[in-house]
Amino acid sequence: MKGCSPDPNQLSFLSQMLRDQLNPKHPLYILAEKMPWREIEKELSVFYSHTGQSAKPIRLMVALLILKQLYNLSDESVVARWVENPYYQFFSGETVFQWKFPVHPTDLVHFRKRIGKEGVEKILQASIDLHGSKAKEKEVLVDTTVQEKNITFPIDSKQYRKIIDYCVAIAKKEGIVLRQSYRRTVKKLLRDLRFMHHPKNRKKARAALKKLKTIAGRLLRELYRKLNPEKLETHASELELFDKMLKQQKGDRNKIYSLHEPEVYCVSKGKAHKKYEFGAKASIVLTKNSGIIVGALSHCKNLYDGHTLPEVIEQTSRLVGREPEVAICDRGYRGTSKIGNTKIVIPKPPGKRTTDYQKRQARKRFRRRAGIEPVIGHLKTDYRLARNFLKGSLGDDINLMLAAAAFNFNKLLKSYRSSFALFLSAIRAIILMAFSQKNRSEFFVYDVSTSNEPLKLGS
Repeated sequence: MKGCSPDPNQLSFLSQMLRDQLNPKHPLYILAEKMPWREIEKELSVFYSHTGQSAKPIRLMVALLILKQLYNLSDESVVARWVENPYYQFFSGETVFQWKFPVHPTDLVHFRKRIGKEGVEKILQASIDLHGSKAKEKEVLVDTTVQEKNITFPIDSKQYRKIIDYCVAIAKKEGIVLRQSYRRTVKKLLRDLRFMHHPKNRKKARAALKKLKTIAGRLLRELYRKLNPEKLETHASELELFDKMLKQQKGDRNKIYSLHEPEVYCVSKGKAHKKYEFGAKASIVLTKNSGIIVGALSHCKNLYDGHTLPEVIEQTSRLVGREPEVAICDRGYRGTSKIGNTKIVIPKPPGKRTTDYQKRQARKRFRRRAGIEPVIGHLKTDYRLARNFLKGSLGDDINLMLAAAAFNFNKLLKSYRSSFALFLSAIRAIILMAFSQKNRSEFFVYDVSTSNEPLKLGS
């Protein structure tokens, strides 16, 4: 059942209200006041039932997700900092300062699963709507990147060892006596695989790898023989995954690179420092002038960049409320000239009849298109896009859209900080003008917007 947030307008006889104690010019305070909390609660309430025990308030859970992504924190860290930071609590809808943890960190996992991709898209839409007309530009920038999954570099020996460990664990759980556990044998084979690229060790390492694969297949077949039909149905998905991994060859497509993240695929973006990346391809749509992310979509398949455009442009039209007229892309989108009413523009040599004005306009467009690259870099380093810790393809969608929403929210916070700094500088200028006209004794005032050094006023 849906929970309710405290009433912020409720009066108190004690002077403990957060609204009265905090600085109203603080950026997080201003963002809390401008957020459309009622609309968000109304749209996300469809994911709750009308019976059962009351859940945590929607505003609290959404605020924790935003704060986590905004300040690059884990589920455990954002809950711990929430208790220490009164601005976090005010942003979450609390009226008085709380001393206890608001939720258990695992509640954030359940909430993400509850609202799913649709619910997180509502949060992204709220971050876009707060920018108003700036987000409704006619021209947008589009590019793709790779959202890497939290897995190690896939090696055959590592996967075979995991299959052996999982098979032994399943047998122990179901009370099956295996002919041999191969514990000491596997340990010796893994030692033989060390420094396998050294010329003197290649032959021994190749034999050890082949033996590991044989042992994994042997244990898997033994489980198929000894499990009864009910238990076999219970573990069918795991056993089929093991079987597929053992049968895959070097040149196969749709290979499995991780047992706990089978949806991961290999992407090569031509980077010199990182030839292969294992995760999911993600499309980012950025407004040309204001630099607001108006589209963020994760793709479950390794598609050609030009084939990702229909989905992401459709999402952008849904979030913004209008279809962009022009999408500026790089040469990786060759072969697509128009999607619906959106014209796709890519760099190409000018024609014989192209005027100088058209050349200058095209040059400006594609120079501006390069501005999406640092935005992707900020998403990865500052907003948890470099390494995705959320499970499955649903986790890819959620992490990407929350990172995009956090980028938009931080853009608002920066504008609030700059406006407050301008307000302080204006006050300082008025004071300087007032006292420069009179002959008064020297005195000092501190410049709070830049440093703690005193400014000399008067003469």
